[in-house]
Amino acid sequence: MAAQIAGGCACGAVRFESSADPVMAANCYCRDCQHSTGGGYSPVVLVPKPAFKLTKGELKHHEVTADSGNKVSRGFCANCGSPILSLLSGMPNLIAIKAGSLDDPNQFKPTVNIFTSSAPAWAAPVAGLTNFARGPS
Repeated sequence: MAAQIAGGCACGAVRFESSADPVMAANCYCRDCQHSTGGGYSPVVLVPKPAFKLTKGELKHHEVTADSGNKVSRGFCANCGSPILSLLSGMPNLIAIKAGSLDDPNQFKPTVNIFTSSAPAWAAPVAGLTNFARGPS
């Protein structure tokens, strides 16, 4: 697999790669993403599931029901706690990779802000992007 995207956790126990470029890049402002990141939103790149490969280590998962009503399984390093990805039941053919886990964070080029109705006043949606009060339909 020729990696288009590569990354991992802070301690190096988990590594991944994707042979495909992202199909979408978004800033998610849902409350669950705020809880899981400790910030105002979660920046993610979505790649086709068949293109993604965990190349080192294993992820621990925590499943929740997101603001959309769909199940989200959040994968993170069990050693250092770094968030790595989300598996979305509403988009079963995609994997949402956390932009902060990318080796080259400049590969993250967001085009949309989603769930902006949940954006806190101190974390206004990024200007110049298409906004969705909930998820894109």
